[in-house]
Amino acid sequence: MADWWSWTAEQLVMIVSDPEVLEGRMRIRGTRIPVSVVLDCLAGGMTEDEIVQKYPPLTVAGVRAAAAYGAMLARDELVPLAGHE
Repeated sequence: MADWWSWTAEQLVMIVSDPEVLEGRMRIRGTRIPVSVVLDCLAGGMTEDEIVQKYPPLTVAGVRAAAAYGAMLARDELVPLAGHE
C-alpha cells in the first residue's frame, strides 16, 4: 500500500477552485459540486454509490478525493492546490 501522502496528492488533483465558479469554493474537477456537499453526504451516512447516484457527474474517485481533502484539512496540513481548471 502506498503512503497516505502519495495517494492524497494524486486525489487532490481532482479538487479545484475558481473564483468564477461557485464563488471560488472548493469543488470536484469537471463539476459544480462543492467538496462540502460531498463531505456532508458522507457525514450523513451516505455510501459512495449513493452519492454518485444523487450527483451523476460525480465519480467514486471524486467522492474519495473530497474525503482526502477533508482529511488533509483535519490534519492542518494546508497545501496550495494546483491552479484553476
